[in-house]
Amino acid sequence: MKDRKVTPDMVPVIKLARLKKYNYARIASYFQINQGRIADVMKGRICPDIPPAMSLPPDFPMA
Repeated sequence: MKDRKVTPDMVPVIKLARLKKYNYARIASYFQINQGRIADVMKGRICPDIPPAMSLPPDFPMA
């Protein structure tokens, strides 16, 4: 299975979810991406200049 790419639209949600203490697995599952891509966003390797979202999407799973 090929790993999906992280898009700039995903990055703010990933950052906010991590600030809210969501674990990598739950975030990765929501976006159907590898947990390593979550780490790449959080380490600044993907879209480092994009700030966190103001709120999570309504369909985002509860913590």
